[in-house]
Amino acid sequence: MNSLQGKTIILGVTGGIAAYKAAALTSKLAQKGAEVHVIMTSSAKQFITELTFQSLSKQRVYSDTFQERDPASISHIDLAGSADLVLIAPATANIIGKMAHGLADDMLSTTLLATTAPVMVAPAMNVHMYQHPAVISNMNTLAARGVQFIEPGEGLLACGYVGKGRLEEPETIVRVVEDFFARQAVNEKGPLAGKKVIVTAGGTVERIDPVRYISNDSSGKMGFAIARAARAMGAEVTLIAARTDEAPPQDPEISLIRVESAQSMLEAVTSRWDDCDILIKAAAVADYRPMHSADSKIKKSGDTMTLELVKTTDILETLGKMKDSQFLVGFAAETGNAEFYAKDKLVRKNLDLIVANDVSSEGAGFGTDTNIVSIYDAGGLVLDLPLSSKDEVARRLLSLAAERISGVAL
Repeated sequence: MNSLQGKTIILGVTGGIAAYKAAALTSKLAQKGAEVHVIMTSSAKQFITELTFQSLSKQRVYSDTFQERDPASISHIDLAGSADLVLIAPATANIIGKMAHGLADDMLSTTLLATTAPVMVAPAMNVHMYQHPAVISNMNTLAARGVQFIEPGEGLLACGYVGKGRLEEPETIVRVVEDFFARQAVNEKGPLAGKKVIVTAGGTVERIDPVRYISNDSSGKMGFAIARAARAMGAEVTLIAARTDEAPPQDPEISLIRVESAQSMLEAVTSRWDDCDILIKAAAVADYRPMHSADSKIKKSGDTMTLELVKTTDILETLGKMKDSQFLVGFAAETGNAEFYAKDKLVRKNLDLIVANDVSSEGAGFGTDTNIVSIYDAGGLVLDLPLSSKDEVARRLLSLAAERISGVAL
């Protein structure tokens, strides 16, 4: 099956010597049945002509935002709305910077702001430019928003330097685009369609008396993001939530179970364990609880108060021992040595994946909308994610889980 047949691809060509490769790329995409609409920047036209792309794509080429040939439509809006994919190849440091900061001063950058289609970027530039902190920061920003990158190759560059920065070959870019649409076709129902996913969220509450308790700073945001992502991927989702700082996802397709204590969460999870495909324990469960919980409010008396605490049952360890075919994912929220503690926890509790994050890092702590995580399996580091939204972390984590249980790369 040809995954490109009938697809509309906006190909953005920016100003670099690698623009000549975009001609071959246009030809190969068109030969595969794609409808290719080329948008050139003014700098790109210094290297290659509009006529070249028009001849290869059999479509009008765009370069001027204000050159409106059809009074009934606005070109950049029509292009943005019709795209199945926007591909920038070659992508200069300049266009990457514009995308990261939302600038729109030409036909291509304006179309990029207007589109809701997936965006794929194939950078090409001098090796030192590619390694510049500003460029790296801009690429990280775009990656966090879901922009996909086709990494440049290494070798002799046009500037004479040798290193990373050469535009990937057109044949390889076409394969990446084909794989993208093939995955999209498979995932129309969702990569987790038919799977039952349990997600735990929030911080458990261990009662001292009816008005006081022991808890932690977990807000529930990470667990809620995972539940949303799992549902978006087609799973049947059960969300088991303890105390949280915000309302859970308002999705009738997500089954919500409210619990309070570590014991009640354990019971809720284990009662559904046998009928589960994936369990992701994002909740922060208390390690200890008061040995005795008073039936009425404890009155203030004396200058000190002593609480005797006892260990709660370790939910992850319990599930790890019970595990049959289920895929089990844990979290390790640490304030130092996150990698060491995460790997140790992964082995001790028989997990399939563990998500480690240092909650003392800015943007990665409890209550934030972002996170910085490293994901490990028994073989070591699987994925290192820089500062990203919790929704993006959830999507990437669940994609990994889906790949592992299906054996198919997503």
